[in-house]
Amino acid sequence: MRLFLAAASSLALAAPLAAAEISSPDGRITVEMDVDGDGVPFYRVERDGKEIIAESDLGFLFTDAEPMRRNFVVVGESVTGTDNTWEQPWGERQFVRDYHNELFVTFQETRESSTRVLSVRMRVFDNGIGFRYEFAAPTDGSATRIAEELTEFVIAPEGTAWWIPAGEFNRYEYPYNETPIEGVSVAHTPMTVRLEDGTHLSFHEAALVDYAGMWLKRKDGRAFRATLSPSSRGAKVVREGAFNTPWRTIRIADDASGLVENDLELNLNEPNKLGDVSWFEPAKYIGIWWGMISNRWTWAQGPRHGATTERAKEYIDFAAANGFRGILIEGWNVGWDGNWFGNGRDYSFTKSYPDFDLQEVAAYARKKGVHIVGHHETGGNIDVYEKQLADAMKLYGELGIDVVKTGYVADAGGIIACNADVNDPCEGEIFEWHDGQRMVQHHLKVVQEAAKNQVAVNPHEPVKDTGLRRTYPNWVAREGARGQEYNAWGAFNNGPEHDPTLVYTRMLSGPMDYTPGVLGLIGDNGVPIASTKAKQLGLYLAIYSPIQMAADFIESLAAHPRELEFIREVPADWAESKLIAGEVGDYAIFARKDRNSQDWYVGGVNDATERTLTLEFDFIDDRQSYSVRVWKDGPEATYLTDKRHDIAYETLTVTKGDSYTVRLAPGGGLAMQFKPVS
Repeated sequence: MRLFLAAASSLALAAPLAAAEISSPDGRITVEMDVDGDGVPFYRVERDGKEIIAESDLGFLFTDAEPMRRNFVVVGESVTGTDNTWEQPWGERQFVRDYHNELFVTFQETRESSTRVLSVRMRVFDNGIGFRYEFAAPTDGSATRIAEELTEFVIAPEGTAWWIPAGEFNRYEYPYNETPIEGVSVAHTPMTVRLEDGTHLSFHEAALVDYAGMWLKRKDGRAFRATLSPSSRGAKVVREGAFNTPWRTIRIADDASGLVENDLELNLNEPNKLGDVSWFEPAKYIGIWWGMISNRWTWAQGPRHGATTERAKEYIDFAAANGFRGILIEGWNVGWDGNWFGNGRDYSFTKSYPDFDLQEVAAYARKKGVHIVGHHETGGNIDVYEKQLADAMKLYGELGIDVVKTGYVADAGGIIACNADVNDPCEGEIFEWHDGQRMVQHHLKVVQEAAKNQVAVNPHEPVKDTGLRRTYPNWVAREGARGQEYNAWGAFNNGPEHDPTLVYTRMLSGPMDYTPGVLGLIGDNGVPIASTKAKQLGLYLAIYSPIQMAADFIESLAAHPRELEFIREVPADWAESKLIAGEVGDYAIFARKDRNSQDWYVGGVNDATERTLTLEFDFIDDRQSYSVRVWKDGPEATYLTDKRHDIAYETLTVTKGDSYTVRLAPGGGLAMQFKPVS
């Protein structure tokens, strides 16, 4: 039988202890850990004396050992605390406070001859909790093979949930469901919940490293159990030696802004392992992309090939003339011909198509002061990609291509891969889930190899973000949701509520490469987008990323000079970020301060309901007047008609304490630029 020992445990059963308890620094959140009458370890959470997470089980199933399920007692506990502030090299805010109390509890099994322990580390912040399991090395030197977690999240009060399905063919790329908590089936995280008393919760995980991604499966009522993403090996997680699981996290807030202005997952990740990453510069970029997405051009060779040397130079010239640091070029490399979707066997990540000269284009970009954003689509075939990874990243590093967008397009997240388990070597092609342990290992390998060459990574069809950008700051953005490209494929494919819902769900996990700035508001064959022109600007404030795209054709961007001026000037790196107005799924208005100046920017997005907001300017310096430029929905603007292009402009002067009343159109938005008056 496999034995699991904590470093501080004794082979003899220690005397059982009473329930262990820990509170947040402000005392509002209290967490209890104990065992029930059958010896099942559990935790429960109260806030302001009210139960929000009822008794929820802890434990594991293994493929080759007895379950860690019952017959445990508490035999050890210790309490510590932390209060420090650390600096992000880039982000929504420059400084992050890590203020928490910590409880470490050891549960020991009472079965005769068993010395197994279950160790849980619980951190309680003023705005949430995080806990993880810590495994010592098995005494017999064998691997730990986890079949499933038994971690539960039993939500005590009634409420509403916003969620997308897990375990389905299209990864994370679904519109969000809004249902009673009891209406959830199997959900990806983050899953957002608003309780009947207005308390807001978000369930997620932090520091997902060498482990399977966690889904939430509703058992019954409002009780959920962790479900790990499957693996071809049978065991969902295989680990050697001592290890920690990812943190299981619950953000807890009074309102929507408290949910958003929350750094829980970042604080549960390890500090920066890369050292100086000043070579990465937050910025905006354009690209040879919308042409393929909207079916004007192709990734493959032929008369409509998008990535040609001539077109790349045209886009580089536009970027240089309009202050864009980067230009994304997709479809430049061999392998796109034929059926590459879920295939990827023929990709080369160093060899160009005949009508595209990578070295010539890179040299032209350098001459113009523009940086190429590289692209590596794998078609889900990570075995092919990993064999070329070192050479591909070395080539980009040598050419000064310091950001790469990767892609993993395949149904069901189906991955063609060799198994990484040293005891189960690869024989042929194996299906792996997009967020299983194998893919988690792969994505980190790409990020680490890129860092060696001073390249930042922006994966599409990724594993969800869990705050690892703190540890690896070259992991700058991801997709991991239903992005802007869906707007090109059908009328109102992303409904007007999609963008404001993302703010309170997907965006709680980290930056998203949503590709805003489609000022023409049309996709393939002229299909309309569920957005006004002002909303396309508001997306730059609502959907955060340190690499922000202006996704439209360059001729369309040029045709809207006043909107292009805002896109040119809006930063991609912030000193402070505040949600000054918003409700989950309805609307979101942010105030963000530029990290490199005293300028503030205000803006965001609306759903299908017309509304009038009064915004209070209590965030600006009280010793300063500001000149404010406004881009807002025109009086007739609505996403439902051609009036979606109706936009109005305004200039005003404000001081702290002033307010501004503005109409948000159906599917509308807002953008404002505040500049100090000298």
